[in-house]
Amino acid sequence: MDVIYLQIFVSLLLVVGSLLMFAFSTRQRDVEHADRLALFPIEDDDGEKKK
Repeated sequence: MDVIYLQIFVSLLLVVGSLLMFAFSTRQRDVEHADRLALFPIEDDDGEKKK
């Protein structure tokens, strides 16, 4: 029975830790950097291909 209490405790610690890390990441605005990088063009628009 003690193992169940330990599993519940560890699970709650993992959930609280992940929520805190999500809140920290949201405040730091880390996600916006990935969105900006995804919008960069893959090739130049000048019409010439690089070799």
